[in-house]
Amino acid sequence: MPLPLYLLALAVFAMGTSEFMLAGLLPDIASDLGVSVGTAGTLTSAFAVGMIVGAPLVAALARDWPARGSLLAFALVFSAAHAVGAVTTSFVVLSATRVVAAVANAGFLAVALTTAAELVPPGRKGRALAVLLSGTTVATIAGVPGGSLLGTLLGWRATFWAVALVCLPAALGILKGIPARPPLGRTHPAAGPVGPALRVEISQLRSPRLLLVMLLGALVNAATFGSFTFLAPLVTDAAGLARPWIPVVLVLFGAGSFAGVTVAGRLSDRLPGLVVAAGGPLLLVGWPALAVLAEHQVAFLTLVFAQGALSFAVGSTLITRVLYEAAGAPTMAGAYATAALNVGAAVGPLVAAATLDPVGNRGPLWASGLLVLAALLAALPLSKARRPSRAR
Repeated sequence: MPLPLYLLALAVFAMGTSEFMLAGLLPDIASDLGVSVGTAGTLTSAFAVGMIVGAPLVAALARDWPARGSLLAFALVFSAAHAVGAVTTSFVVLSATRVVAAVANAGFLAVALTTAAELVPPGRKGRALAVLLSGTTVATIAGVPGGSLLGTLLGWRATFWAVALVCLPAALGILKGIPARPPLGRTHPAAGPVGPALRVEISQLRSPRLLLVMLLGALVNAATFGSFTFLAPLVTDAAGLARPWIPVVLVLFGAGSFAGVTVAGRLSDRLPGLVVAAGGPLLLVGWPALAVLAEHQVAFLTLVFAQGALSFAVGSTLITRVLYEAAGAPTMAGAYATAALNVGAAVGPLVAAATLDPVGNRGPLWASGLLVLAALLAALPLSKARRPSRAR
């Protein structure tokens, strides 16, 4: 894999740390800003909504921008938003900074996904995506637990400052490592555009297969974010572990996610159906099992690792299929994949939060199981369509 791909993954690490870190900071943020934990959980949804809106909008605007300049600008705006969030005393302002950071993250990820696909041969998109998303999984292994520990020692604001600072070397790496070249999908201005017009790329959304794969990716990601966002209360209440165990559990989930995305990256180009067919039912069983066995600490820790692996294996495979199905939209495919990811990230915590009062801390786990079940049921038309194709 080319070096620029790993530099993009470094920036994704910083952004992934921010996206996931609230799982370990929600109680402190809620206490400091005078809101409930459920209300604080909407910060995750605010971030995801910014990603959903920002991905296609910013990707469309950035079609005529050089990729390196676009990626650098998004990284710097992301850093600035976290600096503002670190000093505010208003929950509303903090929510606004999350939206701004999310729009910058969305623009970055949309361009980065397309750039990553262009850096490798056509048949290795899955492996390129696995390297890029490894930034997110390493964030769950190191960045999020480290942020949780830093928040425990110095307060949640210190974690926001840390993310803002980590973005700066990532931005320098982009400046030095990503080659200066024309905008994505275009040649030198003198030669004219070679990619399809924007309206042609948007028309790809009429494809039923593309929409279905985006839906499946959104549902699986909703299940992942729904439970992960409220994992900290489960550690201390349902599992009965001490507060210092929260970073440990986040590391376990992150280690599982890294393993899952690494294995899936080697299979998603050639055998995507196998990953989904094997991982989907296991993911469906795993969330309710975690809810039932949460008080058994060994089972709890084991299942946290397993669900991290399965969630990212199945989810990253589905997002890779979005890039394949949207091959006719070279500058917008990354935006479609980003939108699919973050529709789930927005819906999941909202659905999970709605279960806290009637069901308790295990409610998000049951909600995640239902979301995966919906994904498997929605995938049935796709599997039936593939059988006649194989027969022919």
